[in-house]
Amino acid sequence: MEIRVSKVHYPENPFDLFNEWFHEAASEETNDPNAMSLATVSASGVPSVRMVLLKGLTDEQFVFYTNLNSRKAKEIQQNPNIGLCFYWKSLHKQVRIEGVCEQVSREEADSYFATRPVGSQIGAWASQQSEPLENRAVLEESLAKYALEFGDNPVPRPIHWSGFKVKPTLIEFWQEQPFRLHDRIVYTLTNDSWKHKRLYP
Repeated sequence: MEIRVSKVHYPENPFDLFNEWFHEAASEETNDPNAMSLATVSASGVPSVRMVLLKGLTDEQFVFYTNLNSRKAKEIQQNPNIGLCFYWKSLHKQVRIEGVCEQVSREEADSYFATRPVGSQIGAWASQQSEPLENRAVLEESLAKYALEFGDNPVPRPIHWSGFKVKPTLIEFWQEQPFRLHDRIVYTLTNDSWKHKRLYP
């Protein structure tokens, strides 16, 4: 039996490849091609992971938004080192990222918040994210309260709602190949310059 390993070309800058794969995912993935898992670590070293949505790639930094009182935000504030992972099943491709978080500016948070649907804006006020919820009715009452309070007026951004941008220090691209001889290449940031190398599958 003859086994061939496909030759895949990779550019020098990982963001050129990420943008290529992301645009491909945007046209092929049915739901949320911008979904990414976010891994954080607690002060006691316990990891946790959840899905969030990429809302921008600015100055080679991955941007997402959240409630600052959430578990993920609190853990980021204690330890800004995080992991991200995109997996596009229809493309048989994955991108894994390690990096350091910092909070976006108030102006950036205000600008993005203003683009959200009104229902999502009100939800940011109504939800005490990650806190215990007695029952769904309590949340619905809170939503109704803030909907009535803001009425038809613009909804301001809550002070507890903002975003984070991740400056990557490592980006690994994985592409499925026959016989599980997958193609992997990892980029690492060294002295503000990207170096890359292939990894065994």
